[in-house]
Order: sequence, then C-alpha cells, then structure tokens
Amino acid sequence: MSDGTNRRRDGVGGADPAAIRSIAVTVDDVVTALEATERSGRRVVLRITPPFYGRMRARIHVEGGEGAYEGDERPIHVDPRRLVDADAPPYPEVDETVDELGARMDYSPEEHRARHVEAVERWRAAVREHLVRSVALETPDGPHEVDVKPLG
Repeated sequence: MSDGTNRRRDGVGGADPAAIRSIAVTVDDVVTALEATERSGRRVVLRITPPFYGRMRARIHVEGGEGAYEGDERPIHVDPRRLVDADAPPYPEVDETVDELGARMDYSPEEHRARHVEAVERWRAAVREHLVRSVALETPDGPHEVDVKPLG
C-alpha cells in the first residue's frame, strides 16, 4: 500500500522504480565501469535491482550477464557516462600518447606503454571529481530524477 509518496508503509520494497529517491554508488565502480565502457565492446553499467526502496545501491554489472526476469520487477541499468558531468575528461587513447611523445625518433614501445599507463592513472584520478549530483533513471513510466550519493 502506498502513502502517496511512492514509499510503502510496510517497509517492503516493490516493483515501482518511482519509489527511489537516491542511489548510492562507489566512485571506484563508476570509474571502472566508465573505463570498461570506453575500452571494450561490452556494455558495463551500474545496476539497481528490485525490489525498489527510497535509497538504493547501484553496483557495477556487465549487461547481459543476468538471466531472464519474471514478472514486472526488472533491474535498472545506468550507463556510467550518465554519472559524470559534461566537463569530465575523455578517456586517453593510445594514439594520443604517441602524439604527446611528439616526433621523437628515440622513444621505445616500453616508454609509450609507461606514458599511456600514467595518462590513464591521471584520467582515473581526474574523472572521480566529475560525478553528477542527480540522474534521471529510465523507467517504464518515463525518466525519474534521483539523487546520486557517492561512496568512497
């Protein structure tokens, strides 16, 4: 039974994602999911699993890794790119690292690799500062805005 605020009085969660007011997500999960999305063909998301309550946890998940769902309760998948703001730095590409080494003829593949590893570490540190404060979850009834609560 609903009390008019999409929260069940009995404390039991339900299938309606409109009950969600906030999602908690570890910053490491967002960074890892974002990097995996940028580097691979796999769709890595932050998944919110039902039953839905006012405060929920979104955890890293490779989309398609779950089985079939029965009934109305379906998880919500949030693309990690939606959890960082528009000013977040882009993921460094290997070719960009070569460009940074310039026209030097004496660089080695080992130096290139080391420089790229450093660029990725700088990106990981920088992107942590660009988490959004809220996000619209895609629900069967349309977008539903919730607060984002970073952990760690």
